[in-house]
Amino acid sequence: MRLQAYKSSRSYKHKAKLYNDKKILNRNFQPGQQVLLFNSRLKLFPGKLKSKWSGPFSIKSVKSYGAIELEDPASGRTWLVNGQRLKHYLGGDVERLTTITQLKEP
Repeated sequence: MRLQAYKSSRSYKHKAKLYNDKKILNRNFQPGQQVLLFNSRLKLFPGKLKSKWSGPFSIKSVKSYGAIELEDPASGRTWLVNGQRLKHYLGGDVERLTTITQLKEP
């Protein structure tokens, strides 16, 4: 009975690994490309219809281990992000939102 359970668990692990490998996307980024950035910390306006992708941003350089240096064309600001948080920008208009929060001193 234990041997059967062991074989069953090995089979399950192998199938799960194959399924998860299919989900991994091979994204190759080059300097000068346009990309969208996934913003997981977007909690100011909760809602199902709010897009979690912002951009487009330009890739300034590609660093080692998947780090990408982005540049905002509007402000010229640059910063590093993990390449897993990016996807290729295919064109079209993207609405840019700017939120300004005024803080009051107590």
